[in-house]
Amino acid sequence: MLDIKFIRENKDIIKEAARKKHLSFDVDQLLVVDKERLVLLSTVEQLRSEQNRLSDAVSTATDQTVRATFIDQVRVLKETLKAKEEELRDKMKEWQTLMLSVPNIPDMSVPEGESDVDNVEVKKWGDIQEFTFPAKDHVELMTQLKMVDFERGTKVHGFRGYFLTGKGVQLSFAIWNYALSFWSQRGFTPVIPPILARKQIFMGTGYLPQGEDDLYKTQDGDYLAGTAEVPVMGLHADEVLDAATFPIKYLGFSPCYRREAGSHSKDVKGLIRVHEFYKWEQVVLCEADHTTSVALHEEINRNTEEFIESLGIPYHTVVNCGGDLGQGQVKKYDIELWVPKEERYREISSASYFHDFQTRRGNIRYKDKDGTLRFAHSLNCTAIPTPRILVSLVENYQEADGSVRIPEVLRPYMGGETHIKN
Repeated sequence: MLDIKFIRENKDIIKEAARKKHLSFDVDQLLVVDKERLVLLSTVEQLRSEQNRLSDAVSTATDQTVRATFIDQVRVLKETLKAKEEELRDKMKEWQTLMLSVPNIPDMSVPEGESDVDNVEVKKWGDIQEFTFPAKDHVELMTQLKMVDFERGTKVHGFRGYFLTGKGVQLSFAIWNYALSFWSQRGFTPVIPPILARKQIFMGTGYLPQGEDDLYKTQDGDYLAGTAEVPVMGLHADEVLDAATFPIKYLGFSPCYRREAGSHSKDVKGLIRVHEFYKWEQVVLCEADHTTSVALHEEINRNTEEFIESLGIPYHTVVNCGGDLGQGQVKKYDIELWVPKEERYREISSASYFHDFQTRRGNIRYKDKDGTLRFAHSLNCTAIPTPRILVSLVENYQEADGSVRIPEVLRPYMGGETHIKN
């Protein structure tokens, strides 16, 4: 959410943001509704003031005829005020709905484009291995090594269901524990948040109202989050933070749930796109300074790059074009890992910064040096998701005999084993 004062003074910038992000939003409509809201608000305040004046007159009147006249005027005024308050409530709902749809302003460095195919590569790392034997995909490899069971997963969960088993489970725990150590050394505080959260927490991060189709909703009206970003951002909702603690860095671990609405025909095989998975997520809060946000954005994205490099998996990093940005993102990087059998890169991480888009919704503030209350800036970046990381890991580390070599950094978490084999 943006400041309405900024929107009033910069409607052309909002129009350009909607154009660049390929979002349908009519800022002129918002401004019309905003004016109507202000007129109604002024009218209601005047009527309330007049009601208070007449009520005082009733209590002080000594002449019964005059007092009766004042009482009649109060009665009529109450009916008028009630009608105007209802009109104001309806107008406020309309205004708030439009305000929640205002796109954040993308950074000038964000390239033009309509979708992820227009994202621009900014970095490539690692040598792509050329196998001297017929390479297998992760489904065949992990099934033969009894690391996963898709058939029984489908029996239990249905479409996109899976069981991780045996070494698939051990390898996942190895990655989780290594990630915990890796990010703890970079000043991140680990958090296991509640993944079942209230609607207003999703509103605060911008996942509602636009993203409801991709969320699992309970009968009580709560939602299951698709990333730890949502509840971790809710950790400081409606708080005034101590600026001396900035930047606040959290590493959230959680199960994640996504309906994958609109993608039922995509990646139906294997572990690329599943309804339930686990993920470490970097979440950062800092002072309201663009330069600071940019520096932290580079830092958290680089953290994940370094983690991938330590695993020895080839990757490239892309900067997302305008059409591949979400409503609230100022700028985003995607890190994509090489998947040998598909001969393509696959997304493993996204790093975004939002300025005060999320914190304004969540009412997360701090006092600057002058004592002025300001909304903090927020950022987030995937640390590592499982089981998706297993796709590239097992395919890149497969051997001719069907075994999978374990990256050296993970071996201490796998009891010193060097290979996964039958």
